[in-house]
Amino acid sequence: MNAIIESLGLTGALGPLTDLLAKGGVVVAILLFISVLALTIVFAKLWQFWRAGVGRQRQANQAVAFWRVGKRDKAYQMVVTDRSPVSDVLAHAMRGLMKPQVPEEKVREDVERICLTHLSELRSYLRALDMIAQIAPLLGLFGTVLGMIGAFQAMADAGSQVDPSTLAGGIWVALLTTAVGLAVAIPASVLLSLFEGRIEREQGAMEKIVTELFTGAVTSLANHADEVDYVDTQPRFEVIQDAP
Repeated sequence: MNAIIESLGLTGALGPLTDLLAKGGVVVAILLFISVLALTIVFAKLWQFWRAGVGRQRQANQAVAFWRVGKRDKAYQMVVTDRSPVSDVLAHAMRGLMKPQVPEEKVREDVERICLTHLSELRSYLRALDMIAQIAPLLGLFGTVLGMIGAFQAMADAGSQVDPSTLAGGIWVALLTTAVGLAVAIPASVLLSLFEGRIEREQGAMEKIVTELFTGAVTSLANHADEVDYVDTQPRFEVIQDAP
């Protein structure tokens, strides 16, 4: 490995990395591989969120506003041309509502299926990132335990001629794996929480926009001026007494 790095002229750039691998051993090598895997997942999720249009809800909100005033064709075209999960869910709901023969409850169930499909896609590979955040500190601790065992074994073999500096150096190298494990786990855990929070907000936006489509936001203050006075249309019966 060192010969390859020297032949490529990367000794200066990769010197700290090779030194870290030499001191940390196999455990640090595994942790570095896991860190590369976690970084790959993070970039893949960022690209997925950007490509899917996660967080872009303005066009969907405008489409619902057009739907509520009766411009259903224009509202449907707005969400069909948008690629965000919220717009796609809204498009399915509008297609269902434009079919009078389909019961509304069945439309709601099918829209829920579309929501679950989008959320499942957005949550893909997050379990792997969660596993990395949990395993990395344990691997670091495992490497530290192995290093401490080696240090104390060397101290036992030396007997009364123990060199404190050698023992301290062995303990320092042993603790290195814990530091590397935490350095991998902490960013992975933070990014996992950010991704999960973004997905929860997207789920809330889906539920809000679909509910507004079905109910027409009848309790919203913005609709107060447009409310129609409800008149009692129940038939009223008068008691007619027969004339004597």
